[in-house]
Amino acid sequence: MEFQTNVTEFFLMGFTHDPHLQIFLFLVFFIIYLITLVGNMAIMLVIRVDPHLHTPMYYFLSHLSFIDLCYSSTVVPKMLANFPAKHKTISVHSCLAQMFFILLLAVTEIFLLSAMAYDRYAAICHPLRYVGTMSPRVCKQLVGGSWIMGLMYSLVNTVPVLKLHFCGPNEIRHFSCELPPLLHLSCSTTFTNQVALLSSAVIFGFSSFLPTLVSYIFIISAILRIQSAEGRRKAFSTCSSHLIVVGLLHGTAIFQYTKPSSVSSLVVEQFFSVQYSILTPMLNPIIYSLKNKDVKRAVRKILVK
Repeated sequence: MEFQTNVTEFFLMGFTHDPHLQIFLFLVFFIIYLITLVGNMAIMLVIRVDPHLHTPMYYFLSHLSFIDLCYSSTVVPKMLANFPAKHKTISVHSCLAQMFFILLLAVTEIFLLSAMAYDRYAAICHPLRYVGTMSPRVCKQLVGGSWIMGLMYSLVNTVPVLKLHFCGPNEIRHFSCELPPLLHLSCSTTFTNQVALLSSAVIFGFSSFLPTLVSYIFIISAILRIQSAEGRRKAFSTCSSHLIVVGLLHGTAIFQYTKPSSVSSLVVEQFFSVQYSILTPMLNPIIYSLKNKDVKRAVRKILVK
């Protein structure tokens, strides 16, 4: 299917045209990207080399770090390259590819977080059956299912874009090729695309959030039945990092992709996009490493060696 367009490239308007502010933002996002790369690669390395971390929880965490690494690399390098450029352009096909991977990785991460919630439910509510419930085969199926759901969501929203006609203007009021601002540039009607975007966001968002919600209802109920305060504290500690990450990603992404057009605001859209596509991939390894004694202990062992 041919992408119908009279333009060969799009202009990414970014954040600002002020050259001094652009230099400042370049440095800020460059540092964030470095922290994201180092943090997520460190998590993956630590989990791989430490046998004590070869458990379902850290298996999922390793894949979460890989997704965050890919997600950030899909958005930030092109954004950094455009800061010093006089013409902040991206080719039509590169824009379409970036949009595809943003949708793929975002939804894959959301479903992976649901799998991690189920893992915590199995560990806290059914500890005696945990080894059998979260077998290596089940873990691989949950990760594979997350990628399949992400691919389905991305295709559902990318394929209809191929039927649109772009004849100008070609200025995207954003720092990346996300779907909502791209639809504003179409010369043909985008009703089908809007319906596909809203319905798929609701369906996929609900189907990923519901297992997380149900899992934590049972988890909290089980924790409250624990007699000792120390036991409750340890149980809550194992879930708090995951809850923080779920809140950061679900809240901003759902608002961005389900809000009505009447609520559209460039500043608000860019703020939420920065939150879930740039800041969250950086914060995930920090949240999990700072609140996880096993990860901190494994890091110290590697540094000593």
